[in-house]
Amino acid sequence: MSEQSEHTQSEQAQYIEHTANWVKQVIMKYNLCPFARREVERASIRYVAVEEHKPKAVLQALLAECVLLDEQPEVETTLVILPRGFEGFYAYLDLVDMANDALFEQDFEGKYQLASFHPDYCFAGEPQDDAANYTNRSPYPTLHLIREASMEQALASYDDPESIPERNIQFARRKGSDFFVKLLAQCTKP
Repeated sequence: MSEQSEHTQSEQAQYIEHTANWVKQVIMKYNLCPFARREVERASIRYVAVEEHKPKAVLQALLAECVLLDEQPEVETTLVILPRGFEGFYAYLDLVDMANDALFEQDFEGKYQLASFHPDYCFAGEPQDDAANYTNRSPYPTLHLIREASMEQALASYDDPESIPERNIQFARRKGSDFFVKLLAQCTKP
């Protein structure tokens, strides 16, 4: 194995570790997604760092993950981590639109849905510094593939699932941006 290949694998392992830390230390710990704990405990979350920075290559990697999910039902969900090329939030949103189109075009719509996370995530119409944005902020730009059937099943067994986003927004605003800045920084510490 070449030194550069080892370096790339080491970096990818770091991106995955940071993202897994975020899932456990932010999403699960503060119950931002009430369904995350089960999947963390079952070790059914797949983390993939995609070094590609061209949209077409990222979309190919995303679709390959859909095929993998089709073939491996024990993997519940995949987080596709994009450490390079999509640092700008608007370029990332363009990628999210293309990814949703690709899911539709490849007949994955209705089977998988996409959730999106970004270090600079900002909800439409909200100020950039609104703490509520931290409900979708992650260490790296990330595309989250979710099995729709599993999500429907989880939502059916959850009282008042429509309240989840509003509860998260209230929690984030109560805690404030500084709280989340520190949490995210802890996720990427060695």
